[in-house]
Amino acid sequence: MPRIPRSYSKLTQEALLLLAGQIQLARKRRRMTEQDLAARIGVARSTVQLIEKGAPSVGVGLMFEAAVLVGVDLFVPEATTLAPELERMQDKLALVPRSVRKPVRVIDDDF
Repeated sequence: MPRIPRSYSKLTQEALLLLAGQIQLARKRRRMTEQDLAARIGVARSTVQLIEKGAPSVGVGLMFEAAVLVGVDLFVPEATTLAPELERMQDKLALVPRSVRKPVRVIDDDF
């Protein structure tokens, strides 16, 4: 089991381990070796091992690429594209402010 920093929430730790397990299971069901997956992603076999252990040091892009290559559903079942979900998210983002700022504190310096 990988060493996940205690500062990570329990939900984050569980999500890392769940995705890692799904990737490993899907790879094995496809009868794909670690080396085969590593070659498809363009990384070393040791990186695939880290992905399958849920190591938080692995980039999220590599985790997602591994998941897609072995057939793990991301966000929506049997998605060929996430474009509709992305468009809905962008529509929602258009409704919120572009930046978030802390409220300006007025300093009462009258003595």
